[in-house]
Amino acid sequence: MIEVVIDSLRVSMMNYQRVVILKEKEGERYLPIWIGPAEADAIAIKLQDIAVPRPLTHDLLRSIIYSLNATIAHIIVSDLTNDTFFAKIILKTDGKDLEVDSRPSDAIALALRTKVPIFVENSVLDKAAIVLDKDTGKPIARNKDVEGNNIKVDEEDLRRMSAFTDFINTLDLEDLDKKGKQ
Repeated sequence: MIEVVIDSLRVSMMNYQRVVILKEKEGERYLPIWIGPAEADAIAIKLQDIAVPRPLTHDLLRSIIYSLNATIAHIIVSDLTNDTFFAKIILKTDGKDLEVDSRPSDAIALALRTKVPIFVENSVLDKAAIVLDKDTGKPIARNKDVEGNNIKVDEEDLRRMSAFTDFINTLDLEDLDKKGKQ
């Protein structure tokens, strides 16, 4: 597992689809994940530290978890299958770890509210992460994993990921790599 941070929320101007962009904490890969508008709003509200008059769904979920004497240890973006990302919320209760299946957007919104780490499985990053060209700021193709081994992607995965790649290419990503350099 690789720890990531939320780099930004973006909106495609072509179809107004929202995407949360995660970045390796100690690396150069970015992981864009499509999310719904409500989840994007829930993440944005917390990122911008906007006060809301009543608790949102993720605030309620946090309160319920704490009321049950559980804590959230971390979240994991655990899988990518058929263009769908999957996540798990790792709870600690009575000295045990409990994994709860979740959409990544909900898990990320909850992680923000509880200030817990966000992790991504290596296999997910190997399949879907992008790296930016240092000169142009544009996404570049990757064919090696984090250890330098060749990535094997079958033709079916490439075909399915082409729509995802087309979407990413519509986003303005040039400022992603510049954030940490300012």
